[in-house]
Amino acid sequence: DGIHHAHAGDLGNITVAADGSATLEAVIRGISLTGSPYDVAGRAVVLHEKVDDFSQPAGNAGGRIGCGTIIITGH
Repeated sequence: DGIHHAHAGDLGNITVAADGSATLEAVIRGISLTGSPYDVAGRAVVLHEKVDDFSQPAGNAGGRIGCGTIIITGH
């Protein structure tokens, strides 16, 4: 529902395969890597153990099981 119904970092739920791999491709209006009020470069991506029900603050999604920093690298 966009940034008006969730915080800017809510990317939705993904399914992770038994081997630990997953893919998420998303277009989120109003969010960019840099240069906007909702830029994400330098921020973290956090993967929680359970399905997010989008309640706040953490969507009843359980513990944090993975994370990484969003960085911009040269091409």
